[in-house]
Formats: sequence, C-alpha cells, structure tokens
Amino acid sequence: MSTRVAPAFATGPTDAAGGLDPARRSGYADHPPRMGFFTDTSVCIGCKACEVACKEWNTVPEDGLELTGMSYDNTQSLSASTWRHVAFIEQIARPGDSRWLMSSDVCKHCTEAACLDVCPTGALMRSEFGTVVVQDDVCNGCGYCVSACPFGVIGRRESDGGAHKCTLCYDRIGDGLMPACAKACPTESIQFGPLDELRVRAQDRLHELRGAGVAGARLYGEDPADGVGGAGAFFLLLDEPEVYGLPPDPVVTTRDLPQMWRHVATAAAALAAAALLSGLGRRA
Repeated sequence: MSTRVAPAFATGPTDAAGGLDPARRSGYADHPPRMGFFTDTSVCIGCKACEVACKEWNTVPEDGLELTGMSYDNTQSLSASTWRHVAFIEQIARPGDSRWLMSSDVCKHCTEAACLDVCPTGALMRSEFGTVVVQDDVCNGCGYCVSACPFGVIGRRESDGGAHKCTLCYDRIGDGLMPACAKACPTESIQFGPLDELRVRAQDRLHELRGAGVAGARLYGEDPADGVGGAGAFFLLLDEPEVYGLPPDPVVTTRDLPQMWRHVATAAAALAAAALLSGLGRRA
C-alpha cells in the first residue's frame, strides 16, 4: 500500500493525510482544523444557487450574464466578479445518447499557493483555517497573483483595480457558519467541513459510484502529493479534468523559483569574479 507524501519542494509540519499543514507553516501555532470544500459533481443540478448566494453574501457585482453561444451557462468562468461558477457541459455521442455534466467550480485554496508567493504587499494571506484570503485594503492591483495561479481563478476587477476571489466565506466560518454557497446548495453537491473529514467522505462516495458502475468517477485535487500539495477545495468528477476546463496536472507556478534564484546568484557571482579578474589583469 502506497504512502502519500508531500511534494518534494514543500517543507513544514504535516496533517493527518501526510500533506503540509499550511496554517501551522504560516505561523498559527494553535489553530482550528483546516476547513475546505468537497464538491460532488455527480449530484449538481446546475441551479446556480451557489453563484447567487456567493454574490449576495459577499456583495460581488453582477458580471454581464453573457451567453457564450456554446452553452446555457451565462457566467462563462471564474473571475474577479464570479467566485463560484457552475459549468454546463453537454456531451452528445450520438442521437439519443447524451448527458449533461455540471460542476460548481471555485478557488482551490491550494496548500502550495503561488498567489501568496508572488504578492508583494501581503494582501494575500493564509488564514488560521488554512484558506487563502485577499485583503482588499492591502491589494495594490499589481496583478502578479493573476498570472501565478495555475487554475486561472483570481482576477482583477476593472471597477476598483483590485484582485478578488473566493475567501471560503472567511467572515462566516469565523463565526461558526457555513459558507454561503454550501448553505444554498439544494442537493449538497457543495459540502463544507474539516478537510480531513471531507477526504474520507469523498473516498466513500467515489467507491459508491464505482460500485454502481460509474467507471469515469474520479477525485480531483484531494491528493496531498499532487503539484499544489493538495487543494483545500477538491472535486469528484465524472470525466477527465479537461472536460470541466481544469488542468490535468496542476503545478504551483513558483515551484522552481528557489532553483532559479540560485542560478541567478551563481551567474552574478561568476560575472563579478570575471570583472574582478579583468580589472586585475589591466593593472598588471
């Protein structure tokens, strides 16, 4: 039986599943359990109640409601003004043989969060719940986090110039309340709770579906050994991740930064040495 391990580039205290404990690594010596989302797409009905609840609670502005011409979906993708996005995917193999796949996407609250790594002002912070939150009053709108996110989650809003994304309802969970999207979901497709418990629940659901003959069922983002150290918001999918617009093998985009800086330092030292030797040669 294989043992899960954290990615080689990550160091620090670990959780019950063998992955990093991001809150403790961020300095929270005594903190609540890591909280997160498990989204079971097999029971999503595409009602978009989660999108509406998210906007209402977080006062997220309306974002155009433009149809793509390829789907009945009217919000298209996650953005600075769409923190929950329900994707509609119509699969038609042949007449009479079709299915709809629906999935409520959200920020993954990665264990290894590149947006945190590149933020120059500290506007992005790790909360005591292990989630990643944007502090609007500290954000300078530089946009570094936008290009750093491997999932294309975070965006800049034109009206205020700031970066915005899901906070996993930090204000609500701090008061012991359920996030607005999970509270509004009528089928419990969006489940909220301690991440370790959600992982166990997700494995049970996966085995149930596969036992019922759903061969394409798979978990996405729950593995602490993946390229982002495991996600704080993960999914049960019924097809390949690409079908849902998700990268198949996401990797934290800042993973190679330490090695790159070492190369830069080595090159700088070599140039300095060459300049010194050149100067000494001219003096001789």
